Amino acid sequence: MNSLMNVRTLGTALRSGHWPTLAGAWLHLTVSFMVWVLFGALAVSIGADLHLTATQQSMVVALPLLSGALMRIVTGWACDWYGAKRTGLWVLGLQLIAVLWAAVSGTQYGELLAIALLLGAGGASFAVAMPVASRAYPAAHQGLVLGLVASGNIGTVLVLLLAPRWEGQVGWHGACGIMAVPIVLAIGLFARVVREEPPVRSAAGGAWWQQAWGMVQVPSVYWLCLVYAITFGGFVGLTSFLPVLLHDHYGSDSIVGGAIAAFCGLTGSLIRPVGGYVADRWGGLPVLAGAFMVLALVTAVAASLPALPWLASLLMVTIAVMGFGNGVIFQIVSEWFPEDIGLASGLVGAAGGIGGFVVPIGFGLLREGTGTFVPGFFGLALVSVAAAMTVSSALRWRPRAVAPAQNVEGFSR
Repeated sequence: MNSLMNVRTLGTALRSGHWPTLAGAWLHLTVSFMVWVLFGALAVSIGADLHLTATQQSMVVALPLLSGALMRIVTGWACDWYGAKRTGLWVLGLQLIAVLWAAVSGTQYGELLAIALLLGAGGASFAVAMPVASRAYPAAHQGLVLGLVASGNIGTVLVLLLAPRWEGQVGWHGACGIMAVPIVLAIGLFARVVREEPPVRSAAGGAWWQQAWGMVQVPSVYWLCLVYAITFGGFVGLTSFLPVLLHDHYGSDSIVGGAIAAFCGLTGSLIRPVGGYVADRWGGLPVLAGAFMVLALVTAVAASLPALPWLASLLMVTIAVMGFGNGVIFQIVSEWFPEDIGLASGLVGAAGGIGGFVVPIGFGLLREGTGTFVPGFFGLALVSVAAAMTVSSALRWRPRAVAPAQNVEGFSR
């Protein structure tokens, strides 16, 4: 009976807005995430082809995450200023250029890094999909809707499963060429089904970097950036780097490593709407505090690097908790910044991308320096403990509710 009521509630929520726009936003994010972690899925093959070191491989995996983080800031502002639909089409166009470039060239390490930078356009999609979905639905269902569209990070699962198999048939250059097909389809469908919304131009005016700098100085924004850098950075960074980690430590080939990484990414993607829904019901901060406590415990246990089946299980739980936390955080973002969700999503999402850059680079450098991946997992555990303490402190303070506009100063709930 309860499950039937939940299905009816979900149906009512979806009908309260424009569901084709929600579907278009989800598709944009799904395909874009495939592009964003494409080099992560092909890292073992690329490394063997170009004879890359562990640090060079980690740079190839991590650089799209960093460039995508920076692009999110500009993209979020462009969505507010020029319209999310137009901006979204440009973002997909940049992705198409990147994969075609990789398909026909990319034989030198320096050129590979340039392509990796352009692949970051896949990460910029986040600052498009979130405002597109948010503005199509009323405030009462923001946590659920944003959680649903953000589950488009299931694109990481698809590319980790498919790209190594494409590579086995046509090589890694050919695999990049195949990726152009879903991008072209996404361009056509996004242009067709997404409802055009008038740009939401800030009353403050000014260049995007001026508005971004003003929002960054709001305490609640940089706090959200910090916690999202841990949850989303851990999700995308660890998922992208897992094929390399499993190949190096356990000897797994690219298909097996990609399948394990994909399964972990799937759990993190599917649970994200649950995080948003639970935050709608119980409040973002208390739910987030509990998530960080669990994350600290599980990553500390994973640092023991047990036998592969046990590690795979621990990684699945780790990434699932991160995905759950991602859904919680963007419920908070939609609650605190309903009028500037494009720019706020871009800034917070950028922090997540930067966290995603740090994770594979950190794992790679620590592996070369110590000969083991243990310090990398312990590092994740320590920052999770610090985040749990910070969120718990915010709960004890019980500060005043924040205003929905740009003069936000405190925490919510």
